[in-house]
Amino acid sequence: MTATQPNGAVARMALTPIILVRNVLADALVYLGEVSILVARAARFVCQGAIDPADLIQQMAVIGVRSVPIAALTTFTSAAVIALYFSNFLIQYGAASLTGAVVALSLSRELAPVLVGVVVAARAGSAIAAEIGTMKVTEQIDALRSLAVSPIQYLVVPRVLACLVMLPILCLVADCAGLLGGYLIAVWQGVPSSTFPDSIRSFTEPRDFYMGMVKTIVFGLIVALIGCHEGLSTKGGATGVGRATTNAVVISIVLVYIANFFLAYVMFGGRIA
Repeated sequence: MTATQPNGAVARMALTPIILVRNVLADALVYLGEVSILVARAARFVCQGAIDPADLIQQMAVIGVRSVPIAALTTFTSAAVIALYFSNFLIQYGAASLTGAVVALSLSRELAPVLVGVVVAARAGSAIAAEIGTMKVTEQIDALRSLAVSPIQYLVVPRVLACLVMLPILCLVADCAGLLGGYLIAVWQGVPSSTFPDSIRSFTEPRDFYMGMVKTIVFGLIVALIGCHEGLSTKGGATGVGRATTNAVVISIVLVYIANFFLAYVMFGGRIA
């Protein structure tokens, strides 16, 4: 027995990572299945036209309009930092005229969509999970069901549609704020004011901005669905609400970055211009 115990211990240690990976994959597949069911049920109500315009407009205001200042501020400062670094670098090598193109391409394709997705996940996604989670632990969800009102129709559909509509608009606002921030810093660093917009027109296309806005549609779907799913899955009172809120933000941001990679590869294929 003593001779075989070390071998058994080694075997158990070797199996532990395999079991861990298996459990993680199983949990991920279960989670994906639950979210897919939520998508299907929400899509059914949308196809049936079961949408309350008042709720939709309210959610558009909460999710979109109230996120404008923070989305504009983050992209303004981020684009300003890019202009600060690259303007000095490009001026040294006599390529100051390319500053506008560098800022515009990085902003339209990556910075603005991703920052908008992250900002909305942190601000609105957490609020969605907390609001629905509070309703779940206080049995308001059960009360809706007892009144023959579907929680999916009443709670999920307006929030999903609001995210799908408002995130591209937020991305457009973020693009404008970022270009303004990049322009001001580039001119302050010595880039001629006329070359900044000229390089944007020469090296960027409307497609760059449109594709960035398309990205935010996917990000909005992720944020809304994860927030609603975490809220509807909340258990354990106030502690469970806090856990659901944290999970909603973390999972949404991670999925936004993962989705951004695949969307960038599909849309741009690694092309710089």
